[in-house]
Amino acid sequence: MGFEMKQEKDVLGLIPSKNQGKASSSNPSSVKSPHNKNKKKKKNNNNNKKKMVMAWRPKKTDSPAEEITAVRRLLLTCKEVFSNGGPGVVPSEDKIQQLRGVLDNMKPEDVGLALTMPFFRPVPGPRNGSSPRITYLPLHECEQFSIAIFCLPPSGVIPLHNHPGMTVFSKLLFGTMHIKSYDWVVDAPFAVRDPKTRLAKLKMDSTLTAPCNASILYPEDGGNMHRFTAETACAVLDVLGPPYCNPEGRHCTYFLEFPLDKFSSEEDDVLRGQVERECHAWLQERDDNPDDLNVVGALYGGPKVED
Repeated sequence: MGFEMKQEKDVLGLIPSKNQGKASSSNPSSVKSPHNKNKKKKKNNNNNKKKMVMAWRPKKTDSPAEEITAVRRLLLTCKEVFSNGGPGVVPSEDKIQQLRGVLDNMKPEDVGLALTMPFFRPVPGPRNGSSPRITYLPLHECEQFSIAIFCLPPSGVIPLHNHPGMTVFSKLLFGTMHIKSYDWVVDAPFAVRDPKTRLAKLKMDSTLTAPCNASILYPEDGGNMHRFTAETACAVLDVLGPPYCNPEGRHCTYFLEFPLDKFSSEEDDVLRGQVERECHAWLQERDDNPDDLNVVGALYGGPKVED
């Protein structure tokens, strides 16, 4: 739900009548007229004067094309970057840097956000133990990509989840956020006692504070599974290419994480000797949405995204 800036009204000039500026003529038949004394002098003066007609017209100015907004530039760039995209398809490096450059320069005001908005007010968590409410603002979605904003109050959490077959750009617009992310260990076995549990390697476990550059994750690396925890009120602008799509098998899966010694077996004992304990964990698929997930949708009210 965007808004359009009203166009300024044209300022029209005034064009007086053609008679404006003409001198009035004296009466030649009036002999006693005091004007007759200076008749010859005025006649000469009138002959020397050039008749002028004042005409006020609108000032001609160039009308350059309307300056493109930051959010509109983002949309057009996404259309170009993901034009030939699809599940598992990673854009070329130059296109990745092109989109990252646009995101790096984006600010909260570019999408109509301010820290004073209700989305970011600290509120007590619900009694069931879930995190404070997170607001999801969709800006655009098509088959190739989606653009959306997550608004997190302090202590808001987006649990550990994956991005199957996707290339994802995340831009922290404001605030301080802790990010923890994993990638699957290639050719690692599943846990013997649980086929839904798989070994993953820690990719990132750090805190970011805006302003900072956009982060990128890929279908197979870069931290495809990640968790966001807001240390202060935060806003995150996300671009997913392609977006989640349940009919096509790209649904969001949530995970629990366990230390290596959680699942014990002969294979696990060998595995523990080959990996660094602090850099690996078992990730277990959740059967349904986690209890600590508390996300609600709202209408986007910033600058217009599309024509």
